[in-house]
Amino acid sequence: MKQIILESILYTVIGYFIALLIARAVGRKMISQMTFFDYVIGVSLGSVTANLAMVSQIPNSSAISVLITLAALTVLLDYVHIKSFFIRKKLDSEPTVLIENGKIINQNMKKSHVTINELLMQLRGKNMFNIADVEFAILETDGSLSVQPKSQNLPLTPSDLNISTKYKGLTKDLVIDGSIMSENLKDIKLDEQWLYSRIKDYGVTDIKDVFYAGLDSLGNLFVSKRQKGSERHGQHGIE
Repeated sequence: MKQIILESILYTVIGYFIALLIARAVGRKMISQMTFFDYVIGVSLGSVTANLAMVSQIPNSSAISVLITLAALTVLLDYVHIKSFFIRKKLDSEPTVLIENGKIINQNMKKSHVTINELLMQLRGKNMFNIADVEFAILETDGSLSVQPKSQNLPLTPSDLNISTKYKGLTKDLVIDGSIMSENLKDIKLDEQWLYSRIKDYGVTDIKDVFYAGLDSLGNLFVSKRQKGSERHGQHGIE
């Protein structure tokens, strides 16, 4: 009995790391923009990994072979998916218009198996609370909803008012959880001495007390100090 438990733990760890390697190999799409095919592959990988731990029910070499085969199949179909529009269309289907010019297209709602409650919830997530204000609402192949408001409901932009703006690039992470990002400092031609002198302006003497620090493209430094102690119940008005 003890041996079976130890073997189960061992093969669970092995299966876990094999699944991680496979997920890494097939790319991040499995967690960020999953298609129906990616979902099926993900479920299959999880199922085989779980079965790998059940040493008394399935040969471990067979389970590992299945994992590798699934990974190879995923990589192959991803390649074909990129190269062939026909295959891409069959695997991903097509975007579906659910709202056009403020009117719901009922047949497309039925075809996509989307209820009015689900549609309204997705619209609220896009800050659209009135269907009449929507020019187009399109159900994408990954299940997300893209919404184009009617032009009269679009917010004003600086270009609408002929206001010039400055370039706003990405913020460079300089300190994360008390650790200095040396490569990022080097990229912007700064050093740790400069960083230490700047964080002193925020009352920080030890870099370990900095939870996060970043420098934007305009040279503004943002510093968030590590909070000591735990949050009191209801401290921030959230119960």
